[in-house]
Amino acid sequence: MNRRQERGALASAARFLRRNPLVLLGLAIFLMWVVISIGAPWIAPYDPLKQDIVARLQPPSAEHWFGTDQLGRDVFSRVLYGGRLSLPAGILVIVIAGVIGTAIGALAGFIGGWFDEGTMRLTEVFMAFPTIILAMAIAAALGPSLVNAVVAMVVVWWPNYARVVRSLVIGVKTQEYVEASRAIGVPRGRVLWRTILPNCLAPAVVLATIDLGNAILVFAGLSFLGLGPDPTTPEWGRMVSDGIQYFDQWWIAAFAGLAIFTVVMAFNFIGDGIRDALDPRLRKNL
Repeated sequence: MNRRQERGALASAARFLRRNPLVLLGLAIFLMWVVISIGAPWIAPYDPLKQDIVARLQPPSAEHWFGTDQLGRDVFSRVLYGGRLSLPAGILVIVIAGVIGTAIGALAGFIGGWFDEGTMRLTEVFMAFPTIILAMAIAAALGPSLVNAVVAMVVVWWPNYARVVRSLVIGVKTQEYVEASRAIGVPRGRVLWRTILPNCLAPAVVLATIDLGNAILVFAGLSFLGLGPDPTTPEWGRMVSDGIQYFDQWWIAAFAGLAIFTVVMAFNFIGDGIRDALDPRLRKNL
């Protein structure tokens, strides 16, 4: 790419951000939480696991900015450390589910026949249940733990990507450039992975970006129900669950809930922006 093309790309990006300020806001919030999560050991004023029964259930103050919980642990420190678990868990779920679903959907759409039919019926079985309900059932069957919660979410999430990619592959594989690749003797596997699939990834990327917020919300929900990490682990969903038992001490759940809200909204803003950027009808106006 020469300098003129680089300047044109930067100008297009600048125009896009001016037209979509919420994308910039979402990126800023996401990057803020990434920095906070990485720097939590240096930013947090207290050990998130240290108990101080004498200082339990103290409201927000100069000493404890977000107050303390039922065991005297500093809520501010636990909120900071919570991002070190919730963010990677949500991203890991979407990455694994996206890769598995994309591979299965691409093969189903390309091969067709009995494999396509069987795969789609399997996805319908998973999609017949609400995501959180099925994830709860699987996590409960596997046992409460961080790994089992991630596995349960991957199991219920991959069908979404399989169906999206499969429908796109079916439409793309009949295009003339794909037929030309076959005519010159390109192997079937190379046609799928190098010619068809790259032209089907944009909608999957948009879906993954929006799903990041949903995955973090579902992960927090599993933790809220006791199906996630160990109860002593600083995790946002678990902190909200602890706060429900002490409703008068609003700060125990409020700040963790606010953290979940900001992250989910940030990913929604980013996802909407990426969708607009990849939509050719909207891209003409950039």
